Amino acid sequence: MITAHDLIEQVLALSVADDAVVVVTDVSEASLRWANSSMTTNGASTYRKWSLVSFIHGESGTSIGVVNSTSVDAGDIPDIVRASEETARSAEPTTETMPLVDGSSVDDAWTEPPVSTGAEVFTALVGPLSRGFDGTDNLFGFAHHQVHTTWLGTSTGVRRRWVQHTGSLEINGKRDYGTHVASAWVGAGTKDFTDIDVDSMLSSLDVQLGWARTRVELPAGRYDTILPPSAVSDLLVYMLWSMSGRGAHEGRNAFARSGGTRLGEKLTDLPLTLTTDPHASGIESMPFIATSHSGDDLSVFDNGLDLPAVDWIRDGHINALAFSRAGAQEFGNQFTFAADNATLTGGSDATVDDMIRSTKRGLLLTCLWYIREVDPTSLLLTDLTRDGVYLIEDGKVVGAVNNFRFNESPIDLLRRVTEAGASERTLPREWGDWFNRAIMAPLRIPDFHMSSVSKAT
Repeated sequence: MITAHDLIEQVLALSVADDAVVVVTDVSEASLRWANSSMTTNGASTYRKWSLVSFIHGESGTSIGVVNSTSVDAGDIPDIVRASEETARSAEPTTETMPLVDGSSVDDAWTEPPVSTGAEVFTALVGPLSRGFDGTDNLFGFAHHQVHTTWLGTSTGVRRRWVQHTGSLEINGKRDYGTHVASAWVGAGTKDFTDIDVDSMLSSLDVQLGWARTRVELPAGRYDTILPPSAVSDLLVYMLWSMSGRGAHEGRNAFARSGGTRLGEKLTDLPLTLTTDPHASGIESMPFIATSHSGDDLSVFDNGLDLPAVDWIRDGHINALAFSRAGAQEFGNQFTFAADNATLTGGSDATVDDMIRSTKRGLLLTCLWYIREVDPTSLLLTDLTRDGVYLIEDGKVVGAVNNFRFNESPIDLLRRVTEAGASERTLPREWGDWFNRAIMAPLRIPDFHMSSVSKAT
């Protein structure tokens, strides 16, 4: 198979478009799955995906043609190049033309081979999982590890390479109490599984399943609710994805206001800061733009741009919105785009257990599921609870309650939050397959809206 960097050089040499961008990603992944406390499947795979973006400049603008491929046959390269150019020639010119980024240097690792993974990455999990399987609870779940090695090359000289390690471990436990079956979930994100304490995760699972011995039926309503870091990440990641500068200026999202945007608006008195930073320790992510498609705030013209650290919320205020270079130029802002991670800081050193002990009566909402947007102009989301909603009375968890559907906007939650605890690495339950790298603080919402009772079990 042709090497990725040679593929890029051959494509750029063959191209007769005015400009071209090539993105190549070699993927290596390994997985383990188990059900009813027994291993079911495991395996490893590798594959390549690559894209060519061709640019044809004209008097009325630049036309763009994109062809995506999974071919590893060098003989297919000429046809793919020609197809991309023909697509560009037949396309309508874009209204957001910008000069491609100039490349002044080549990444040191440009010619290095892709990085791979395999079953050996799970070695440290085997012993603790085996002990868990020997217990009385039924365990279900999976461990997944991916390594994406991405190369970016452009006709303007950009030559970038990045290796992204992405791992996750999720365990669902079920305990039969005769009158009912309790269910709970724990999960963790990681680069290589060396930092995961499986015994601690299983202990947490045991505690939650123990809480569920007692069942309590509660009606819909507003409850003092503690959201652990995983639940917080699911809500704030969706908000982060919605912070489009163009969408705000055009009145299409919740960050718009009459005559402009909500930049600078105060959301909370708590000094909460939501940051994306490709160099954040332990959750490092690709530090540059490498894309074959454009959107409201992402542009193929920006390939190769370094991603800055951005405080999207700073000390409780809306501090930034996302803009491509073209959008920034149009609306008088600066280029900002979110790295593939997020950190929420500004809380106290209180743990979730500490927050439980200070609760007179409320709920602990551990897992969110099936998040869907109801109204983009307010960022109202609807969702279901799953695998553990617990009743707190006088500082102790006294039982598990029925599931709910809730309706909330993460923006409104930040307005109403009364307590934030210690930030920690976490895995979003809902969005973990798409957003793995999060460090979040637990939050207390004094009037979280459980809109209706759910029959889901």
